[in-house]
Amino acid sequence: MLNQLRSLVAKTSLSLSDHQLQQCVDYVHLLDKWNSAYNLTSVRDPQEMLIKHVMDSLVIAPHLVGEKFIDVGTGPGLPGVLLAIYYPDKEFTLLDSLGKRIRFLNQVKLQLKLTNIQPLQSRVEDHHPEQGYDGVISRAFASMNDMLCWCKHLPGVNGRFFAMKAAAVQEEIAALPDFVKVASVQTLAVPQLQAQRHLVILLPC
Repeated sequence: MLNQLRSLVAKTSLSLSDHQLQQCVDYVHLLDKWNSAYNLTSVRDPQEMLIKHVMDSLVIAPHLVGEKFIDVGTGPGLPGVLLAIYYPDKEFTLLDSLGKRIRFLNQVKLQLKLTNIQPLQSRVEDHHPEQGYDGVISRAFASMNDMLCWCKHLPGVNGRFFAMKAAAVQEEIAALPDFVKVASVQTLAVPQLQAQRHLVILLPC
């Protein structure tokens, strides 16, 4: 699996050390192990997880700006865990409302020695940090409109929203609330994934 991941990463501009690659593989092993009991993802094949979860998360790394991020509706830690592996010097709060996901993420933190992740069980509208985040990241978390309305209190000064989307991006952009503006829309290429992927970067007005 390590060689497969190394081959996938080589098809991108990403740069990961052997230690980081091993952490990604160890994450997949943990996800696969816990999935049967906790039903954390519909993807059952670990080889498929490398593409649909690991690479699909990592490809947004070059577009992140800032030091302190929150991954809202993180589920089993996607993309937050992978981004924390890629950026060991940045901080990631992984927020989810389900206890079983947070229990899994605490185990990931322990076993992968990821000191830069903070799993947090909460509804997003109930989370009021003392200091705003540089980036609010969402992947497969509601519509962009709903995500922005629920998360508008989370960015700090110069904070941004990073919304990972599949198709129909323009329809969602057309329905955006008036308190944000689109900074850019990045088309993402995920090796061996036959599906559209976009990253919509938004700034509060």
